[in-house]
Amino acid sequence: MKTYLAEVLGTFLLVFIGTASVVTGGFGGALPLGQEGIGLAFGIGLIAAAYAIGPISGAHLNPAVTLGVFLAGRMQAKDVVPYWIAQIIGAIIASLALWIIVSGQVGGHTGGFGANGWDATKWGVSSAFLWELIGTFTFVTVILGVTSGSHATAFAGLVIGLTLAGLHFAIIPVTGTSLNPARSIGPALFSGSVAIGQLWLFIAAPLIGGAIAGVVAKTRIFEKD
Repeated sequence: MKTYLAEVLGTFLLVFIGTASVVTGGFGGALPLGQEGIGLAFGIGLIAAAYAIGPISGAHLNPAVTLGVFLAGRMQAKDVVPYWIAQIIGAIIASLALWIIVSGQVGGHTGGFGANGWDATKWGVSSAFLWELIGTFTFVTVILGVTSGSHATAFAGLVIGLTLAGLHFAIIPVTGTSLNPARSIGPALFSGSVAIGQLWLFIAAPLIGGAIAGVVAKTRIFEKD
């Protein structure tokens, strides 16, 4: 139970810090951070969570990561769904907390809550899908690499967080950068029908990307003999 509660807390930290940077300090905030600032917020949120609860649960914080870890042979099947549930709960609580905070502002909050989505007038669904799939594959591959037995390092959390930030720099203009079904589910529930309608992509593409990363990692192709 401590493991699952750690995933709730860790995912809360990641989603709250990241989406708050969008809602209160991002593109629509009084002090716009821009995509670099938002990317760093998500990266720093992940670093904070990784070092806070990593020793307890491994700090997956992401159903795609959990699927990749499972397919790489590093966790038992019985833990996969509980991890997913914990992560989604953490993300929903983070978005609920943000909703409570900004709903009290003068005039009320009229924007979204950091939900993912793509502008169909600029990007086709296939482009958005591939960005999320390839981005998640890259992200989960890095995680599995720096946490493997032969590569494990005390700086793993920092490397993973900076990787997430870098991917945000590249993908924010297209989808807002998900790479994480839980991160997308929480904000979408508070952002209206458009976000809900596009949510399927931010569940399917990251899970496929994470699964491919897990299968590749299991071959140990990137490990020394």
